Amino acid sequence: MSDDHTHVQDFFAARAADWDNRFPDDGPAYEAAVADMGLLPGDRVLDAGCGTGRALPALRAAVGGVGVVVGADLTAAMLEAAVRAGRDRDGRLLLADVAALPLRSESLDAVFAAGLVAHLPNPAENLRELARVVRPGGTLALFHPIGRAALAARQGRRLTPEDLRAEPNLRPLLAGSGWDMTSYADEDARFLALAVRRG
Repeated sequence: MSDDHTHVQDFFAARAADWDNRFPDDGPAYEAAVADMGLLPGDRVLDAGCGTGRALPALRAAVGGVGVVVGADLTAAMLEAAVRAGRDRDGRLLLADVAALPLRSESLDAVFAAGLVAHLPNPAENLRELARVVRPGGTLALFHPIGRAALAARQGRRLTPEDLRAEPNLRPLLAGSGWDMTSYADEDARFLALAVRRG
């Protein structure tokens, strides 16, 4: 395992138990982002880097009982917190690295990823792996419950032009990884970039 992976695991493992308490009001933002994905009953969707599974109830509601919901995360403590919160009832939880998913190619209709991009060790390669598991025409949602400026302020840092999630950086990054960006919103109350898997 790389130093990057170890750092990410340590960061989230230390915060897993208290994660939901730190951000208790994010539920409606997750639900709105999932609604914008246009999922249909019966769809198969992955929550990549699912953490404590906050998106899983909204994803399950969108795809219904016949749909498939999978949550994958690198940090066991986050998945344990998801189970304690009962979110394993809404989706199958996988201890897995989104850089090497144990899923068949083109086996999914969509991927939801909250707060993931900033933690990817090799963003272009990792986004290509997400593209691998999604069928052509499928959807990717890159989400954060607050926008880039609000997040930077919360973390006590300044936004820089190099920020991966800035539209001029993210659009070509996605394009080079098999995705075409279809919409981009960076507001105080949320960040949401939607993309479609190229055929």
